[in-house]
Amino acid sequence: MLDLNAVGTVLERVRRQRPLVHLITNFVTMNIVADALRAVGARPVMASACEEVAEMTASASALVLNLGTPAPERLRAMRTSGELAHARGIPLVFDPVGVGATHLRTTWALQFLTVVRPDVIRGNSGEIAALAGRRGTVSGVDTRIRADTSEEDLEAEAHQVAQRWKTTVASTGAMNWLCDGSRAGAIKNGHPYLPLVTGTGDMASALIGACLAVEGDAFVAAASGLLALGLAGEHAGAEAHGPGSFRIALIDALHGLTIQQVVGEGHVSIASWINNDEHQRGARQNLL
Repeated sequence: MLDLNAVGTVLERVRRQRPLVHLITNFVTMNIVADALRAVGARPVMASACEEVAEMTASASALVLNLGTPAPERLRAMRTSGELAHARGIPLVFDPVGVGATHLRTTWALQFLTVVRPDVIRGNSGEIAALAGRRGTVSGVDTRIRADTSEEDLEAEAHQVAQRWKTTVASTGAMNWLCDGSRAGAIKNGHPYLPLVTGTGDMASALIGACLAVEGDAFVAAASGLLALGLAGEHAGAEAHGPGSFRIALIDALHGLTIQQVVGEGHVSIASWINNDEHQRGARQNLL
């Protein structure tokens, strides 16, 4: 079961402890990602020079690696940071942006995951499907899935990726799926404006990183980050007149998010997986 009071407490610990989160992230979204982390109380640093990433990662409470704008030096920096985090037990979130869209992204991500086992993989449903081996269609760097894909397919693919790399998977989209191989669930909070603002997926990965810095259970940390963004999106949407005003209101809502909002407004369903050859799923229990 996922205790929403525990989730709210994770967010309070982020505010109290102000963890340093090292991000090698998308050039396009660095500013809004940094703003989101500062809004919840974390301290972002975005060093990507190969000469300093190891030192910066060693001093951080969590590492977030984002494949959004790959270039040779950035990929080397990500590999260096990821290997150091893995060796030293520094919590790591990997965001496989655009995996499946190009050979470079797909090959690099698969090689990275065989060497560095992140605590959380956070991607959109198409990216998680690509890591599970299913083809999608490509639009920019977004890997999209077929329109006839069912919720059961998305949940099964999250489970497959979690099992393959022994990690927690956060698959985001119209429904946000979580799975760590033995627990699975859906987070239903969100707003239609979220996908219209560039970088909200990257924000989700960063927020999970901040939560992972203070919470040892990666499943709970991932749920905390996704719930924070989903709830903030709902509150921002109630005030916004469109995506532009929503972007500003979203940062304000993250800053003002309370335990009471998490407990009273969080919508989560949890299922248990039966780990047999067919990976049959147990009955989902609605918490709220």
